[in-house]
Amino acid sequence: MNTNYIIVSGELIMSYSWMEFEQEQPFAAKMLKNSLNKGRMAHAYLFEGERGTSKRAASSLLAASVFCEKANHHIPCGDCINCKRIKSGNHPDVHIVEPDGLSIKIEQIRSLRTEFSKSSVESKQKLYVIIDAEKMTNSAANSLLKFLEEPNSQAIAILVTEQVQQIMPTILSRCQIISFKSIPSSVLSERLLKEGVNQVKAPLLAAITNNLNEALELDQDDWFVQARKIVLKLYEMLKQNSLYAMTMLQEEWNHHFKEKDQIDMGLNLLLLIYKDVLYIQLGKEQQLVYSDKRAQFESDALQTSSRRLSMQMTAILEAKRKLNANMNPQLLMEQLVLNLQGGPSFV
Repeated sequence: MNTNYIIVSGELIMSYSWMEFEQEQPFAAKMLKNSLNKGRMAHAYLFEGERGTSKRAASSLLAASVFCEKANHHIPCGDCINCKRIKSGNHPDVHIVEPDGLSIKIEQIRSLRTEFSKSSVESKQKLYVIIDAEKMTNSAANSLLKFLEEPNSQAIAILVTEQVQQIMPTILSRCQIISFKSIPSSVLSERLLKEGVNQVKAPLLAAITNNLNEALELDQDDWFVQARKIVLKLYEMLKQNSLYAMTMLQEEWNHHFKEKDQIDMGLNLLLLIYKDVLYIQLGKEQQLVYSDKRAQFESDALQTSSRRLSMQMTAILEAKRKLNANMNPQLLMEQLVLNLQGGPSFV
């Protein structure tokens, strides 16, 4: 891989360009770019959205856009001293606050306020990012609220959260809220290909997770490679005989999918197989995630009905619901096999 990384709060994450930002989050990118171009940066932003939507990377991109010495229409050069220090997490006027243990404490916000009471080291502006802002204690949130109420045209705040509903309403009212949406699978798949993931695995990884870093980790995970093989084998057993499938559950599935999240992953992988067969029936082959199994699935698609496929996918979704309701995993899988038995070879 030829990936560049930035450091946010001690964590290595993927470097981000405005081109990638605009491709993945067009609405958020447009709002922030308009603010930069018009010179009307908000006093405080709140980046909200589910995990894996590049909120942290976007906060660093915005910081680089503000502090870059050679920015071209606010697009950072990536090579000046300010860009390099922001990438490494060492810029003196960019401050990161993250949970200390399970929460962000009042002492952390007080320390931030003290730091911002000093003159900027090298520029007229300062910027701070609060990661997992919903984890502020009440006292910390109230201290931040007072900070946000203090007029300071030189300070820019970025609050990052996955749970906007847990942010104090009075803080929300003082922030410009930027919503980050789920990254389209096709876009994530393209990024994975650029990162060196092979063209067979990229669409599947993009369908399994919305998180680029998680997808790259799964790509290197032997457990995931084996999980894909086992799920495809179970699918084949289901087309032959329920007894074969039950035996396979005992000998392979139960030994590999042990934890609740692993079983859920296995069910997701199985669901995507039936989706692929349905996509072929609908003439949407470009959406296949098991592209290397296309010929096999085309044959299966001719031997089943869309109604049967819909019933099979519903059965898997019901199994996922029961799993989340803490049903015994072994019993759950045995019931699912019986519901799926017959597979595409039976109309």
